[in-house]
Amino acid sequence: MKFRRSERLVDMTNYLVENPGQLISLTYFADRYGSAKSSISEDLTIIKETFEQRGIGTLITVPGAAGGVKYIVNIKDEDAVTFIDKMCEIMAKPERLLPGGYLFMNDILGQPQTVNMVGRLIATAYANKEIDAVMTVATKGIPLAYAAAAQLNVPVVIVRRDSRVTEGSTVSINYVSGSSKRIQTMVLSKRSLETGSRVLIVDDFMVAGGTVNGMISLLEEFEATVAGIAVLVESEKAEDRLVDDYISLVKLSGVDVVEKKISVSHGNYFKRKK
Repeated sequence: MKFRRSERLVDMTNYLVENPGQLISLTYFADRYGSAKSSISEDLTIIKETFEQRGIGTLITVPGAAGGVKYIVNIKDEDAVTFIDKMCEIMAKPERLLPGGYLFMNDILGQPQTVNMVGRLIATAYANKEIDAVMTVATKGIPLAYAAAAQLNVPVVIVRRDSRVTEGSTVSINYVSGSSKRIQTMVLSKRSLETGSRVLIVDDFMVAGGTVNGMISLLEEFEATVAGIAVLVESEKAEDRLVDDYISLVKLSGVDVVEKKISVSHGNYFKRKK
């Protein structure tokens, strides 16, 4: 079937966006659209320029017989700033305060557009790193992990607090919670992660980093390495921080339960992602 150029551009763009990080040969596109490779190259140039102008991402060309092109997500800094500003505004609303000084975040994590944007920001920060999987701990980090994994085109590994019969053989560790100083347990199915994997850890909220540190210890049991750590919100006043190499989008500076004031600001995203 012969495609008109306009149809080809639309379909090619859609295919690239749905398969981020995947190397696609020009021969594949030439056969798919019944077009010459020279025409495909011209189309890819148009798509690349549009992606970069609009802050959608970029196309990386790999030369040679085994080469091709792949789409890498990327967000302009000004778009990232606008989004994080909005997140700070939303999180600073006094009605988010819960007893004990906790913040209600379920509505944020339940908004697909918001979660997808967080995933794109995280993927942008780690787009140039070799990542085999995204790991999170059940349950609130799951939407963010899937959003980031979708942009990086890698599987999601979910750590749980207890073993389930449907997961088969598991590996479990005990770790100390950074905030409560309590000993807790993490469990991961042996089939969930291949030995030697490079893993990006994603979570919704980090206080002292005990949970993240627990996941790092669990990765050691699989002889896997940490490719990066990303959280949506970090607490600024955490004492004895167990993790220091991470990125955060939003920083919680303080909570005044009496005055019902929540102080939030930008996290370290722009400092760490460079």
